[in-house]
Amino acid sequence: MTAALPGPWGAALYECRIGHARTTPLRHSFGHRTYLWLVDLDRLPRLPAVLRPLARFRAADHPGDPRLTLRQNLDAYLAGQGVDLAGGRVLMLAQARSLGHVFNPLTVYWCHDTAGRPVCTVAEVHNTYGGHHRYLLHPDDTGRARTPKEFYVSPFFPVDGGYRMTLPEPGADLRLTVRLDREGRPAFTATVHGERRPASVRALLRAALRHPFATYAVPLHIRYQGIRLLLRGLPVHPRPDRITREEVPAP
Repeated sequence: MTAALPGPWGAALYECRIGHARTTPLRHSFGHRTYLWLVDLDRLPRLPAVLRPLARFRAADHPGDPRLTLRQNLDAYLAGQGVDLAGGRVLMLAQARSLGHVFNPLTVYWCHDTAGRPVCTVAEVHNTYGGHHRYLLHPDDTGRARTPKEFYVSPFFPVDGGYRMTLPEPGADLRLTVRLDREGRPAFTATVHGERRPASVRALLRAALRHPFATYAVPLHIRYQGIRLLLRGLPVHPRPDRITREEVPAP
């Protein structure tokens, strides 16, 4: 079996730098700092009551039935894709709901069988219009996988091209890359780099003080950078008229 996550809560915190680099049709890059949780879906952290406003993990913040658990909803999704983990462990990397808000542009699930062997990785993408989509990946030993783009994210890119994702399971370091290729060339790259700390009262308070209102900052960064791109004259690609079930937010 895979070893438990370190720390009194059986979870890890990663203080991260997130980078975004657009290369076509114009160059534009920015970065910001935040913190992310790595949790076991079967052993979500139990925080003291006074700290719960800083970290909640709710099924309603992710695709699926909000009346079920995060694990049950992920298992239902995987079953629909013909994948059965038979009770194996799932690790999730995401921001927790904090001070009443959360927005995760990317949530990653590393799925294992009962012997601890990796079975698949799920990349869950949310856009600022309330939609979401999951990509089922079967990465190689280095965490690399490719998948066609199937979901409208940025108004400055149509739904075409494909992703090259490098999503190795985090250890002491977190190193993720998502690259969008269009017409055989890199168009956009997002990176997440971080260092692990066992989740604890001290670690959470430290992260929350260093990155106050972190969950509110993410969509604000996205919208601010979008305004900058509009002012630079980058054309907008309207959302497709047809809305898929995956794009409809959970009730």
